Amino acid sequence: NCSMVLKTLHFITRPLSDEEGNFSLAYIITIHKELEMFVKLLRAIYMPQNIYCVHVDEKSPKDYKAAVQNIVNCFENIFISSKRENVVYAGFSRLQADINCMRDLVHSKIQWNYVINLCGQDYPIKTNKDIIQYIKSKWNGKNMTPGVVQPLHMKHRTQVSYREYIHSGVSHVYPTRNIKAKPPYNLTIYFGSAYYILTKEFVEFTLTDARAKDLLEWSRDTYSPDEHYWVTLNRLNG
Repeated sequence: NCSMVLKTLHFITRPLSDEEGNFSLAYIITIHKELEMFVKLLRAIYMPQNIYCVHVDEKSPKDYKAAVQNIVNCFENIFISSKRENVVYAGFSRLQADINCMRDLVHSKIQWNYVINLCGQDYPIKTNKDIIQYIKSKWNGKNMTPGVVQPLHMKHRTQVSYREYIHSGVSHVYPTRNIKAKPPYNLTIYFGSAYYILTKEFVEFTLTDARAKDLLEWSRDTYSPDEHYWVTLNRLNG
């Protein structure tokens, strides 16, 4: 019952300020368990002027998927990713899940300014207004992808080829003996957080630019590529 969901969980139903109403954020939330935690997170970050793409792990139980769908159906600005992955921790599928949501978000009717990615176990300690004011103060027109040049102890992640293994609910990433080719365009690989705040323009760039596409393809068999993909692209000249 959607009216009960909105009422009992006290979802915010109108922008709390003009500043917030004129600055829409997009969120990507990747989830696979703990429905109650997801609902608490969603309630905490929900604003009617924002847009939310939820990626539900394809391996999740049917009743979990159905419950998430029922919640999402109550909101015009929340949707489930049109393409879902069997997500493996530290695998390419984790990066692909974000990209699937990005493809959906760039075609959204809501004109959002920045996208923020979260997982189901995250929870905000700042308000929507705090986040917007922080973006505007230091990062206007810039991306937040903290990172450094690939450290020596991380080299193994991109030097050999990795594979995803999924069998009867158990999944992991394992190394092979195949040595990987150098990165395309002789790119310097950076390492950092898998979590980011990105401009819409940058998202459109990553989905269309040849360098971004080639780096994505090269990253397909690396370990935890979401920790190098965004931060490396954001260090490109221009």
